Amino acid sequence: MGQIVCVANQKGGVGKTTTAVNLSAALAALKRKVLLVDIDPQGNATMGCGVDKHSLENSSCDVLLGDAQFADVVMKTPEAGFDVLPANSDLTAAEVGLMNATLKEKRLSLALAGAKERYDFIVIDCPPSLNMLTLNALVAADSVLIPLQCEYYALEGLSALVSTIKQIQSSRNARLRIEGIVRTMHDPRNNLANEVSAQLIKHFNDQVFRTIIPRNVRVAEAPSHGLPVLLYDKSSRGAVSYMALASEFLRRIERASVLQVPA
Repeated sequence: MGQIVCVANQKGGVGKTTTAVNLSAALAALKRKVLLVDIDPQGNATMGCGVDKHSLENSSCDVLLGDAQFADVVMKTPEAGFDVLPANSDLTAAEVGLMNATLKEKRLSLALAGAKERYDFIVIDCPPSLNMLTLNALVAADSVLIPLQCEYYALEGLSALVSTIKQIQSSRNARLRIEGIVRTMHDPRNNLANEVSAQLIKHFNDQVFRTIIPRNVRVAEAPSHGLPVLLYDKSSRGAVSYMALASEFLRRIERASVLQVPA
């Protein structure tokens, strides 16, 4: 049974979509079957793995609203080695449509129920806000991966997100857990970044991934070519870092599985 991992942070510009796309590509490179689910109306994850969001006949919006079946919308990425449930600006309408829909918070969970048997990992890229789309992702997910840029305001946003996750745990999804916090766009020459990084480790300890994603021009360039950085420049620091993150991610999953096995 596949694991559903929600990549979320209500603060924009922290490397959320970049992490969702490149973690998916790295896991696929490690021979895992991966589905990337884009539920961000910007559709950046869709474009970032080589799918043209402007030419879609159906999208994740249609799946959420019940106008199309998952199997009819999911597609293979041209080169990245994983499948994608694509998105475009139509998702803005889904936010409104879901408000009055039955089981409005469980639409994504129900849509992905059958897909869990087909994939090792389902990675969900969320919008940069705590709206109905993000709520659907949190209800569907087994865990939350939080990308975080090491700056002052990021810590305030993290507190709000952790509080939301706890509310979801207690009321809608008891199995939801924090998979970990990933430090992104990190510049070790920046004293504030190092201070925030130290505060993260102090307060969240083992929940902070050891792997740090550096600020890297190749990571920034890759989406304009419709490629994960691993395919754009596999020798770049960004590509190496995302491969390291995927390996650490898998070790955490395996360790958690061992701890859950009864003696």
